Amino acid sequence: MQPSKNKKADYLETFCRPSSAVQKTSAEIINEARNTLRTLRTQRPFTPREEQRKLFGSGSSRAPENRPPSTFSLHASSFESIESRPVSCARLSPLDHKPKLLLSSTSEEHHISPVKSPLDSEKIRKVSNARALLFRSASYGNLLPDKAILPTESKRQSSEEETAAGDISRSSHESFSQKLIVDLSFKDECLSLSSKEHYSKITGEKVYHKMTGISTSSQLNSQSDQVNKEESPLACPNKTEQARPAVKSENYPEVLETEEENYWNMNVLPILHELETEDNVENLCHACTILYQVLEEGDMFGKRFKGRTLLLKTLYKLVDIPSDTLGLKLAKIILGVKVNGKNLVNVCKLVFKISRNDKNDTLIQNDNILDSLLEILRVEDVQANIEAFLYCMGAVKFISGNKRLINEMSSKGSVEILLQLMRHINEINESDPLFSSSGHLLVQLTATLRNLVDLSQSRCKLLEYGAILDLCLMLEKRMNDKDICTNVARIFSKLSSFNDCCTALADCSRCYILFLALLNKHAKKQDLVVRIIFILGNLTAKNNQAREQFFEIQDSINTLIMLFQSHWEIDCNSKLLKDDGEFKNLKHPSEAEDVLIKLIRVIANLSIHPTIGVSLATNHQIVALLITVLEYKSVGESEELVINTTATINNLSFYHVKNSIIQEKKLYIAELLLKLLLSSNMDGILEAIRVFGNLSQYREVCDFIIQRQVYKFMIALLDAKHQDVCFSACGVLLNLTVDKTRRIILNEEGGIKKLIDCLRDFGPTDWQLACLICKTLWNYSESFSIAETCFEEDDSNALLDLLASFLDEEMALDYSLDSDLRIYHKIYWETEFKPVAQKLLQKIQS
Repeated sequence: MQPSKNKKADYLETFCRPSSAVQKTSAEIINEARNTLRTLRTQRPFTPREEQRKLFGSGSSRAPENRPPSTFSLHASSFESIESRPVSCARLSPLDHKPKLLLSSTSEEHHISPVKSPLDSEKIRKVSNARALLFRSASYGNLLPDKAILPTESKRQSSEEETAAGDISRSSHESFSQKLIVDLSFKDECLSLSSKEHYSKITGEKVYHKMTGISTSSQLNSQSDQVNKEESPLACPNKTEQARPAVKSENYPEVLETEEENYWNMNVLPILHELETEDNVENLCHACTILYQVLEEGDMFGKRFKGRTLLLKTLYKLVDIPSDTLGLKLAKIILGVKVNGKNLVNVCKLVFKISRNDKNDTLIQNDNILDSLLEILRVEDVQANIEAFLYCMGAVKFISGNKRLINEMSSKGSVEILLQLMRHINEINESDPLFSSSGHLLVQLTATLRNLVDLSQSRCKLLEYGAILDLCLMLEKRMNDKDICTNVARIFSKLSSFNDCCTALADCSRCYILFLALLNKHAKKQDLVVRIIFILGNLTAKNNQAREQFFEIQDSINTLIMLFQSHWEIDCNSKLLKDDGEFKNLKHPSEAEDVLIKLIRVIANLSIHPTIGVSLATNHQIVALLITVLEYKSVGESEELVINTTATINNLSFYHVKNSIIQEKKLYIAELLLKLLLSSNMDGILEAIRVFGNLSQYREVCDFIIQRQVYKFMIALLDAKHQDVCFSACGVLLNLTVDKTRRIILNEEGGIKKLIDCLRDFGPTDWQLACLICKTLWNYSESFSIAETCFEEDDSNALLDLLASFLDEEMALDYSLDSDLRIYHKIYWETEFKPVAQKLLQKIQS
């Protein structure tokens, strides 16, 4: 009985890989994690660069007839000389005739030419409320003689009235001049022809005298002669125009030729004159550059200054000149003047059209047009200017595709501006007519954000301003818009590749429900599905809570299975196409295969969680699909797919539980792995060995390894000089040597010598591997009695020297390492290697 007891005691001292049911130390858990449970990496889905810059790329789900155009014709006639203004509350019926007004003076040569009446119905609708009130008062026969009109100014004012009614904020003097003409026109309708001239003379002189203090018409006529010397509004004055008399009134401000008017006449008008007469593009560009500087110095941007319409009309005429350089300079000035309505749309189209050519990126950078575009997005009302925003945002999207310009964009606060704009758009309800058109705008916005997240400073801003929640809200409201969903998925795909962003996204619990909803709704849209799966793979790679949250959502695993089955069928059907009776291989990997690669990665990452891992290991459909991949795919044909599949099987084989499908199919899986072992792909070989390391804990698999002489392959891999390969191969040999009847296999193929060489090569840098080698050698030595020699003399001496030196702490531990790494090495040296090595040393010495 005693020998029997000793035999039992000896067997209990053999080393093997512990079962998962045994309580483990922290070191054992880390050790097992290295061998078995591992997350997988994969490349981020590739987004091809569009050959042409368009509002919507070639992969857009929008039908051409349902989306705004990327190409269009734009001419000077596209712009409006008179911008739309709010309609007056008072509406007057047009007069049947055009009354004439004649103001007589002391001599016949001083008179006012007949004024073209502005009283047609179209122009009445465009006047301001003040003018409408004046019309209404005049229609009742009331004159408001608050201010006199300068006779010599009436012609010039009448001309400007025709071209820019309601657009320019005129001076008090001009405004009153027009009012007086209207009043006199209506009064004239009520007077007889014989009394018109007398009334005009008396009323005009009295009113003007009352308002200005001028007693005679001769002074008025003198000023008229001086003003009439101007031939054109763009004519360069030879000298400063004589100051107009001051007009002081309770209702009207002082009318003087202000400093702004002087600045306009002396600095701006000469440049406008040059723009009208110059025909050289280079000179025009130079003039526009000077004009912008002059307007900026005069603080005339964004103001409704006198002559604004004249400025815009001059610029609009130059739009037809085919020069992108000139077009950008024109756009910059027009945007600076703050146009609205149709003109804002057209100037945004102009910039969009120019930015479509990537060769113009340098021009865009030099002219700083980006500032003007961002100002539109920041200040203007998106709901009132949705079309202008669309082309403005489209131009910004093109600019963000340039690596030099995107850094400039980020530094100008573009992330904050875009997020604020996105929040405004998110407020639009689905019942709002703008909901559909705002979707086109969101496609441009999200595409721009997708480019911006490549920059670390932009990612920090996105996290700082809580962009993840806003993007999730957008997904909820735009679930039917495939383009928006794809762009947001691309944003999250990039963000999830960075640890801090991935953690923030994982903490957003609503994202898992959204992602699953998208997968179910757009299961056939490959570019969207592959990105959502990639994001889930990143979330579940490092976060156990993320694994739990995803797994607990109803039908989450069923969704993965559904996608796996559908894309497997697509891949099988697309791999071989019949062409003239012969089959040809498609480009590898296919889009469907890319989805499969990332789907399997999610399953592998989920299986790390103990509860989820057990559930997946007992799921017939999951295991069946994994086995199907190994059956029909080779590592040479589909490298990443086969390797990821093998790694997933390795994770699931870790769980020794009842009803495990892996355990049930273990021999068949071992058979499938043989072709992977015989391949030349080292990564594939390593994954196959890891699976054998788990499966070799079953007696049936050990017998399979011996019968098929797989152990010889494991011994040969000890010469691979690859640390992880040696570790996994040694693990299989360790499990084989648990049974005394199999220990003799280490004598074949020089197994003992190769184990000692591995100990020498990797021991000081990997005490886990050193421990594994010592355990295998201990198991081998247990098959010999005390009187027998278990090692040859050379091997014994070499092993004794190695063990003695490795057990010396000062010699074994490298103190040149940093403190954290030194502590890590010391823990494994003390807890794992030292106990086993001491025991093996005593065994050899005895």
